[in-house]
Amino acid sequence: MPAVPRVAQPLRADYRRLSDLCPVLRVRLLAAGEPPPPAAMGWYSAVELARDPQALDAALAGEAARIAAADGTAPRPHVTASRLLHHYLWSVCVLIAGPWHLGRRVPTIDPADLWLHAPTGDLALRPRDHITLPGDDELRAELRAAVVTHVEPLLTAFAAPTRRGTRALWGMVTDDLASAIWYLGRMLGEEDAAVAAAEAVLPGGTLPLPGAAAFRRLTGADGREHITRTRLGCCLYYAVGPAPACLTCPRTSDEERLRRL
Repeated sequence: MPAVPRVAQPLRADYRRLSDLCPVLRVRLLAAGEPPPPAAMGWYSAVELARDPQALDAALAGEAARIAAADGTAPRPHVTASRLLHHYLWSVCVLIAGPWHLGRRVPTIDPADLWLHAPTGDLALRPRDHITLPGDDELRAELRAAVVTHVEPLLTAFAAPTRRGTRALWGMVTDDLASAIWYLGRMLGEEDAAVAAAEAVLPGGTLPLPGAAAFRRLTGADGREHITRTRLGCCLYYAVGPAPACLTCPRTSDEERLRRL
């Protein structure tokens, strides 16, 4: 059955709910006729980030400044680029997977309709169409396609500054899509259901996304179970300050995960 685009209005309700659920997602919604946020104030669309080296440099400079302000030292350039790309990928995955998880709507976010504020990392979005289908497998395929279509030009632009190859970059997308769905489930108090949903979206073999969500459970000494997964690649969180590697990092052993959990 062909995908059916629908008007944006239901998305606004989804995004208002997402804003309540996800305090770390800083996004401003633009009305259909509202002018785009100005480049003179440091706002750049995903199209500009992908095509204009000066826009990308400005966004990277903003990320470097934020890391330096929080950590006290300037990060290495490839660390800055990796952290900025991770921030953008995770955010756009929440923006696409959120309405799917909440209401079976897959937004089609044109890169010209999503802006990043270089000084703060905040986002602005103009919601437009979404796709809805009766079949779960078909809708999951639309979700993957919506993410892939939106981020592909950005991955090309970020390849050199992140020093990552094609498979590693798509591995980041896979990780952030799994993480976004997992996060939504935790915020809703429905972690088990979200983990199952993420595994259905990312079963493996869905190229260019190179891996599976592959969640697993660890049992602590007290008998409690904890859900975890291992990222396909490192997001370099450990490289920006004194904090240890994140709990899903390939560098973090299961023993360390249980100790910290």
